[in-house]
Amino acid sequence: MNTTIIGSGVAAWTLVRELRKADPEAEIRLITADSGDFYSKPMLSNALASGKTAESLVMTPAAKFAEQQKVELVPNATVSAVDAESRRLTSSAGEFSYDNLVLALGADTIKLPIEGDGAGDVISVNDLNDYAEFRKLLDGKKEVAVLGAGLIGCEFANDLLKADIHTTVFDLADRPLARLLPEQASTFMQNKLAEKGVSWKLGRTVNSISKNGAGYTLTDSTGETTQADLVLSAVGLKPRTALAENAGITVARGIVVNNLGQTSNNNIYALGDCAEYLGKFVLPYIMPVMQAARAMAQTLAGKPTEIKFPAMPVSIKTPDCPAVVNPPLPEHEGEWEITADDNGVKALFKGADGALLGMALLGEASKERQALTPQLPAMI
Repeated sequence: MNTTIIGSGVAAWTLVRELRKADPEAEIRLITADSGDFYSKPMLSNALASGKTAESLVMTPAAKFAEQQKVELVPNATVSAVDAESRRLTSSAGEFSYDNLVLALGADTIKLPIEGDGAGDVISVNDLNDYAEFRKLLDGKKEVAVLGAGLIGCEFANDLLKADIHTTVFDLADRPLARLLPEQASTFMQNKLAEKGVSWKLGRTVNSISKNGAGYTLTDSTGETTQADLVLSAVGLKPRTALAENAGITVARGIVVNNLGQTSNNNIYALGDCAEYLGKFVLPYIMPVMQAARAMAQTLAGKPTEIKFPAMPVSIKTPDCPAVVNPPLPEHEGEWEITADDNGVKALFKGADGALLGMALLGEASKERQALTPQLPAMI
């Protein structure tokens, strides 16, 4: 049985490792559009302050990983089509047949509709090559505009600050991390990073970016202008679904999978940032990838195993305001109970019966993660 995996991020390589454990004789092929070197993507948004280069972020070179795990590695190859009926795929490295196919395609950065002759220079950091280019462009820069005050935007703002680069963060929402945190917790994060030097321009969008000498002038929806040496976009990710959709596979926000990780075609699976679990969850975080990969490996090895997601709080890597968040599920009803002081915010979302359904822990309160997590309900 041949399992072919398209992709080489944490999802793909974790599945390789788990499948090799589950089936020492499995025939595994990995096709990737880049070199396939293994690195931790979450490190990209907090590697500057520690002086990490793109090269130093690589944990295991692809060729070594492939040799260790007995994998047929097809690097620097783009897959253009999948024929689900004949179980064949077409790539720039030729055609390949498979028994089971796993789409670990990742996600693309969302591009904002911005006008001006500098709009094309906006950069995003979504992989190792992007990070290498980012490091190069940052050389000698002192002022960076960050578009997006979500998780990645806040992490980059803090990381740039630690690298002695001032940041101005823009967002349409009137507070940072508005989708993840209750208002009081958001305000705490905003104030803590502002105390360290982050400037916030919230409740507005950037309409145009014009070149201005070696830098840029940003004009926002209030008419105000801001000068920057570099503009970084961190407004979110969109699952890569085109390959699956063109193969006749059901997609919604992501590639829809069932509780075994199977798509609408039983021989094609999806994992990681491109997947939409049970038509409900798109989870661009590390812990869900690990959980899903372990279960999927068992299924691919001939032992069908349902994917289970326990409560998986997300750490926000902002050293000047450590934070842990586990938002309540959309169907959960309840209220936030919040205690706060100068050292932190402890926000607990509780149902009518007092059951803990979600939490946001900032500052000193983030140390309570281990004690509170077992009280949270499972996602699936």
